Amino acid sequence: MDFAIEEINKNPLLLQNMSLGFDIYNVLHTEWRTLEPPFFWLFLSDKVVPNYNCRRESKSVAALTGPSRITSAHTGTLLQLYKIPQLTFGSFDPILSDHDKFTSLYQMAPKETSLVLGMVSLMLHFRWTWVGLFISEDHRGFQMLSDLREEMDKHRICVAFVEMIPVSTVSFFPKTWSKHHHIIKSSANVIILYGDSDFLEVLMNTLREILMTGKVWVMNSQWDVIRSHIHLILDSFHGQLIFSHHHGDISGFRNFIQSANPSKYPDDFYLVSLFLVFLNCSFSESQCGTYKKCPHNASLTWLPGNRFETAMSEESYNIYNAVYAVAHTLHEMLLHQIQMQTVGNGKWMVFSPSQLHPFMKSIQFNNPAGDQVTLDEKRKLEAEYDILNFWNFPEGLRHKVKVGKFSPYGLHGQQLSLHEDLIEWNSQTLENPHSVCSKSCGPGFRNSPQQGKAPCCFDCIPCPDNEISNGTDMDQCVKCPDHQYANRDKNHCLQKSVTFLDYEDPLGLALACIAVIFSVLTAAVLVVFMKHRDTPIVKANNRALTYILLISLTFCFLCPLLFIGRPSMATCILQQTTFGIVFTVVTSTVMAKTLTVILAFNVTSPGKRMRWLLVSRTPNYLIPICTLIQLTACGIWLGTSPPFIDTDTNSEHGHIIIVCNKGSVVAFYCILGYLIFLAFGSFTVAFLARNLPDTFNEAKFLTFSMLVFCSVWVTFLPVYHSTKGRIMVAVEVFSILASSAGILGFIFGPKCYIILLRPERNTLYGFRNKTHSMYNEGSES
Repeated sequence: MDFAIEEINKNPLLLQNMSLGFDIYNVLHTEWRTLEPPFFWLFLSDKVVPNYNCRRESKSVAALTGPSRITSAHTGTLLQLYKIPQLTFGSFDPILSDHDKFTSLYQMAPKETSLVLGMVSLMLHFRWTWVGLFISEDHRGFQMLSDLREEMDKHRICVAFVEMIPVSTVSFFPKTWSKHHHIIKSSANVIILYGDSDFLEVLMNTLREILMTGKVWVMNSQWDVIRSHIHLILDSFHGQLIFSHHHGDISGFRNFIQSANPSKYPDDFYLVSLFLVFLNCSFSESQCGTYKKCPHNASLTWLPGNRFETAMSEESYNIYNAVYAVAHTLHEMLLHQIQMQTVGNGKWMVFSPSQLHPFMKSIQFNNPAGDQVTLDEKRKLEAEYDILNFWNFPEGLRHKVKVGKFSPYGLHGQQLSLHEDLIEWNSQTLENPHSVCSKSCGPGFRNSPQQGKAPCCFDCIPCPDNEISNGTDMDQCVKCPDHQYANRDKNHCLQKSVTFLDYEDPLGLALACIAVIFSVLTAAVLVVFMKHRDTPIVKANNRALTYILLISLTFCFLCPLLFIGRPSMATCILQQTTFGIVFTVVTSTVMAKTLTVILAFNVTSPGKRMRWLLVSRTPNYLIPICTLIQLTACGIWLGTSPPFIDTDTNSEHGHIIIVCNKGSVVAFYCILGYLIFLAFGSFTVAFLARNLPDTFNEAKFLTFSMLVFCSVWVTFLPVYHSTKGRIMVAVEVFSILASSAGILGFIFGPKCYIILLRPERNTLYGFRNKTHSMYNEGSES
């Protein structure tokens, strides 16, 4: 205030021919004695006589009060009766903004609407999601708690605990600390302190009695952080972060502090006390303002920061602006009176304090630091904040360092700026402190909330198959598209490779080789039978049907080649139709051969009908009839829901399998069921003919071949449904090969053995000898 008044009095452009002065009154912290200084200032006595004022002429035109809200509020109720302008330099308080209740009060401090945003931005910057709160239990504290919770919820920051401390009992807080031991044990390493300067001063001094290392304190005021007489090497508040209103630098203020001494300001008893106590000076009794026995050029700048802070605090800056606001108001009123020619005849103008209100409400100017000052709350700008870091040194030496700034006018994401390398933390390490309920879930995991706890407390659950999370603390895993798959760490989707049952695949190559070998073997058997077509064993079993069966089996063994290789529309259609038709020919041929055997051994007389059936080769007609039925079924299948090319993205990890979709599953099982029906019919007929003479009788071999055929395809059904992808195709191919090989082996294996290895039995003489020997053995028995 001294500095501001000196600047104004030296300014020739402001209040010409007029000087500012001031009176200082100390207000005690007891509420029942708060009004004593205002009464004495107004009436020159602490005893009030109604409607009587001892001060006939007062030069005081305004009152500066603070920093306590209670002091300003109580004083305001008195000053407004006399319409005396009151300027408060404490923190902004919404209650004091009630102009119906406080008609003459003006607040110099900016609004704290952006303080919550600044604190939450700081938490987001350091990823602090688990925070404790120490808040004064008053209207400002409740409003702050509400705003903090709302903003923290938006950004998923959780409150670990809330301590609402009544202002009247804050000094007794350590005595009840046993009830609050959970605060020390809490995993929340960041604690927000909020309250007015008086509240914070008392709370911090009491909390110093309890050493809490590893905690980061974030607070809204720097009042009395430095000035403490307790010298501790370890301090609970070392490394705290303070949000202080940003203001421009006041040029000349440090020089003013450096040159201030009791000789220059003899009436300043505060200054005299500082020199007496901290600089060990003594004063002459006759000349109060003359000090002696002081170091040469003694100055307040010699004092450490815990004794006297040379930087301008928030409250000091508010006082500085308040003095300038009064000066500018007086200047504007003076100009207005000159313009209205109401100055008088040169006598000293006596201002009535109430005359200042119209000018004070509309005043707006830039102070010497370049900051805009206005007393109209609607035109006030949102506050910007400097972020200060508190350093603690031995012997009570403490220091505040500006480490960042928060501006609500910055672009989104750029409102907060920090110099992390300048921050000293209250911990044993140089790393930034952590304050989380649960450690972050890395990529490949998702958060699973813990029941009954805050959202910030969760377990990390691995992502399911084919799902990923590529960030930290993800609530849900994201499923990879069908053409991609999750990598092993489940944090990235990779492109699937296209695959199918290929000839280059070992499985595909093996099946193809087996198919070719058996088809060649079948062709060789056909050649053997054609070469020995006139032998009894070939003639006895209907050569035509044998040739048809061998040719059909050859195509059956070649049919799997349609299933191997990259599927196309043509191969997808040919796979099932070729399979169905060729196997129909095979099973119907086996049935025709079985009926032929039965007819041949049941012909007893030339006139019998069975002889006619055998001579007319009626069983051979079964082949075209059965095949025609199968062709009709295949035609209906292709006409309604034909097979088509499809992709299977789920069967094999990391692969897209190109397969032939059967189109109509019902049609496929109808064709397969028809084949099993024919095979079961052949098996039944052959089983009935098992006791016929077996020299050239193939009934038993036909029975076993159909038994194998039915067993393979009945087993095929459950196995086929339990497999996927390429294995499903391989199962169908293997079933085709196995059933075909069973027919080839059981029907033609014994015959080839006789033809190639036992040719003596492939004659009628051999047949008669065998029959005669069997007859003799029967007679002897």
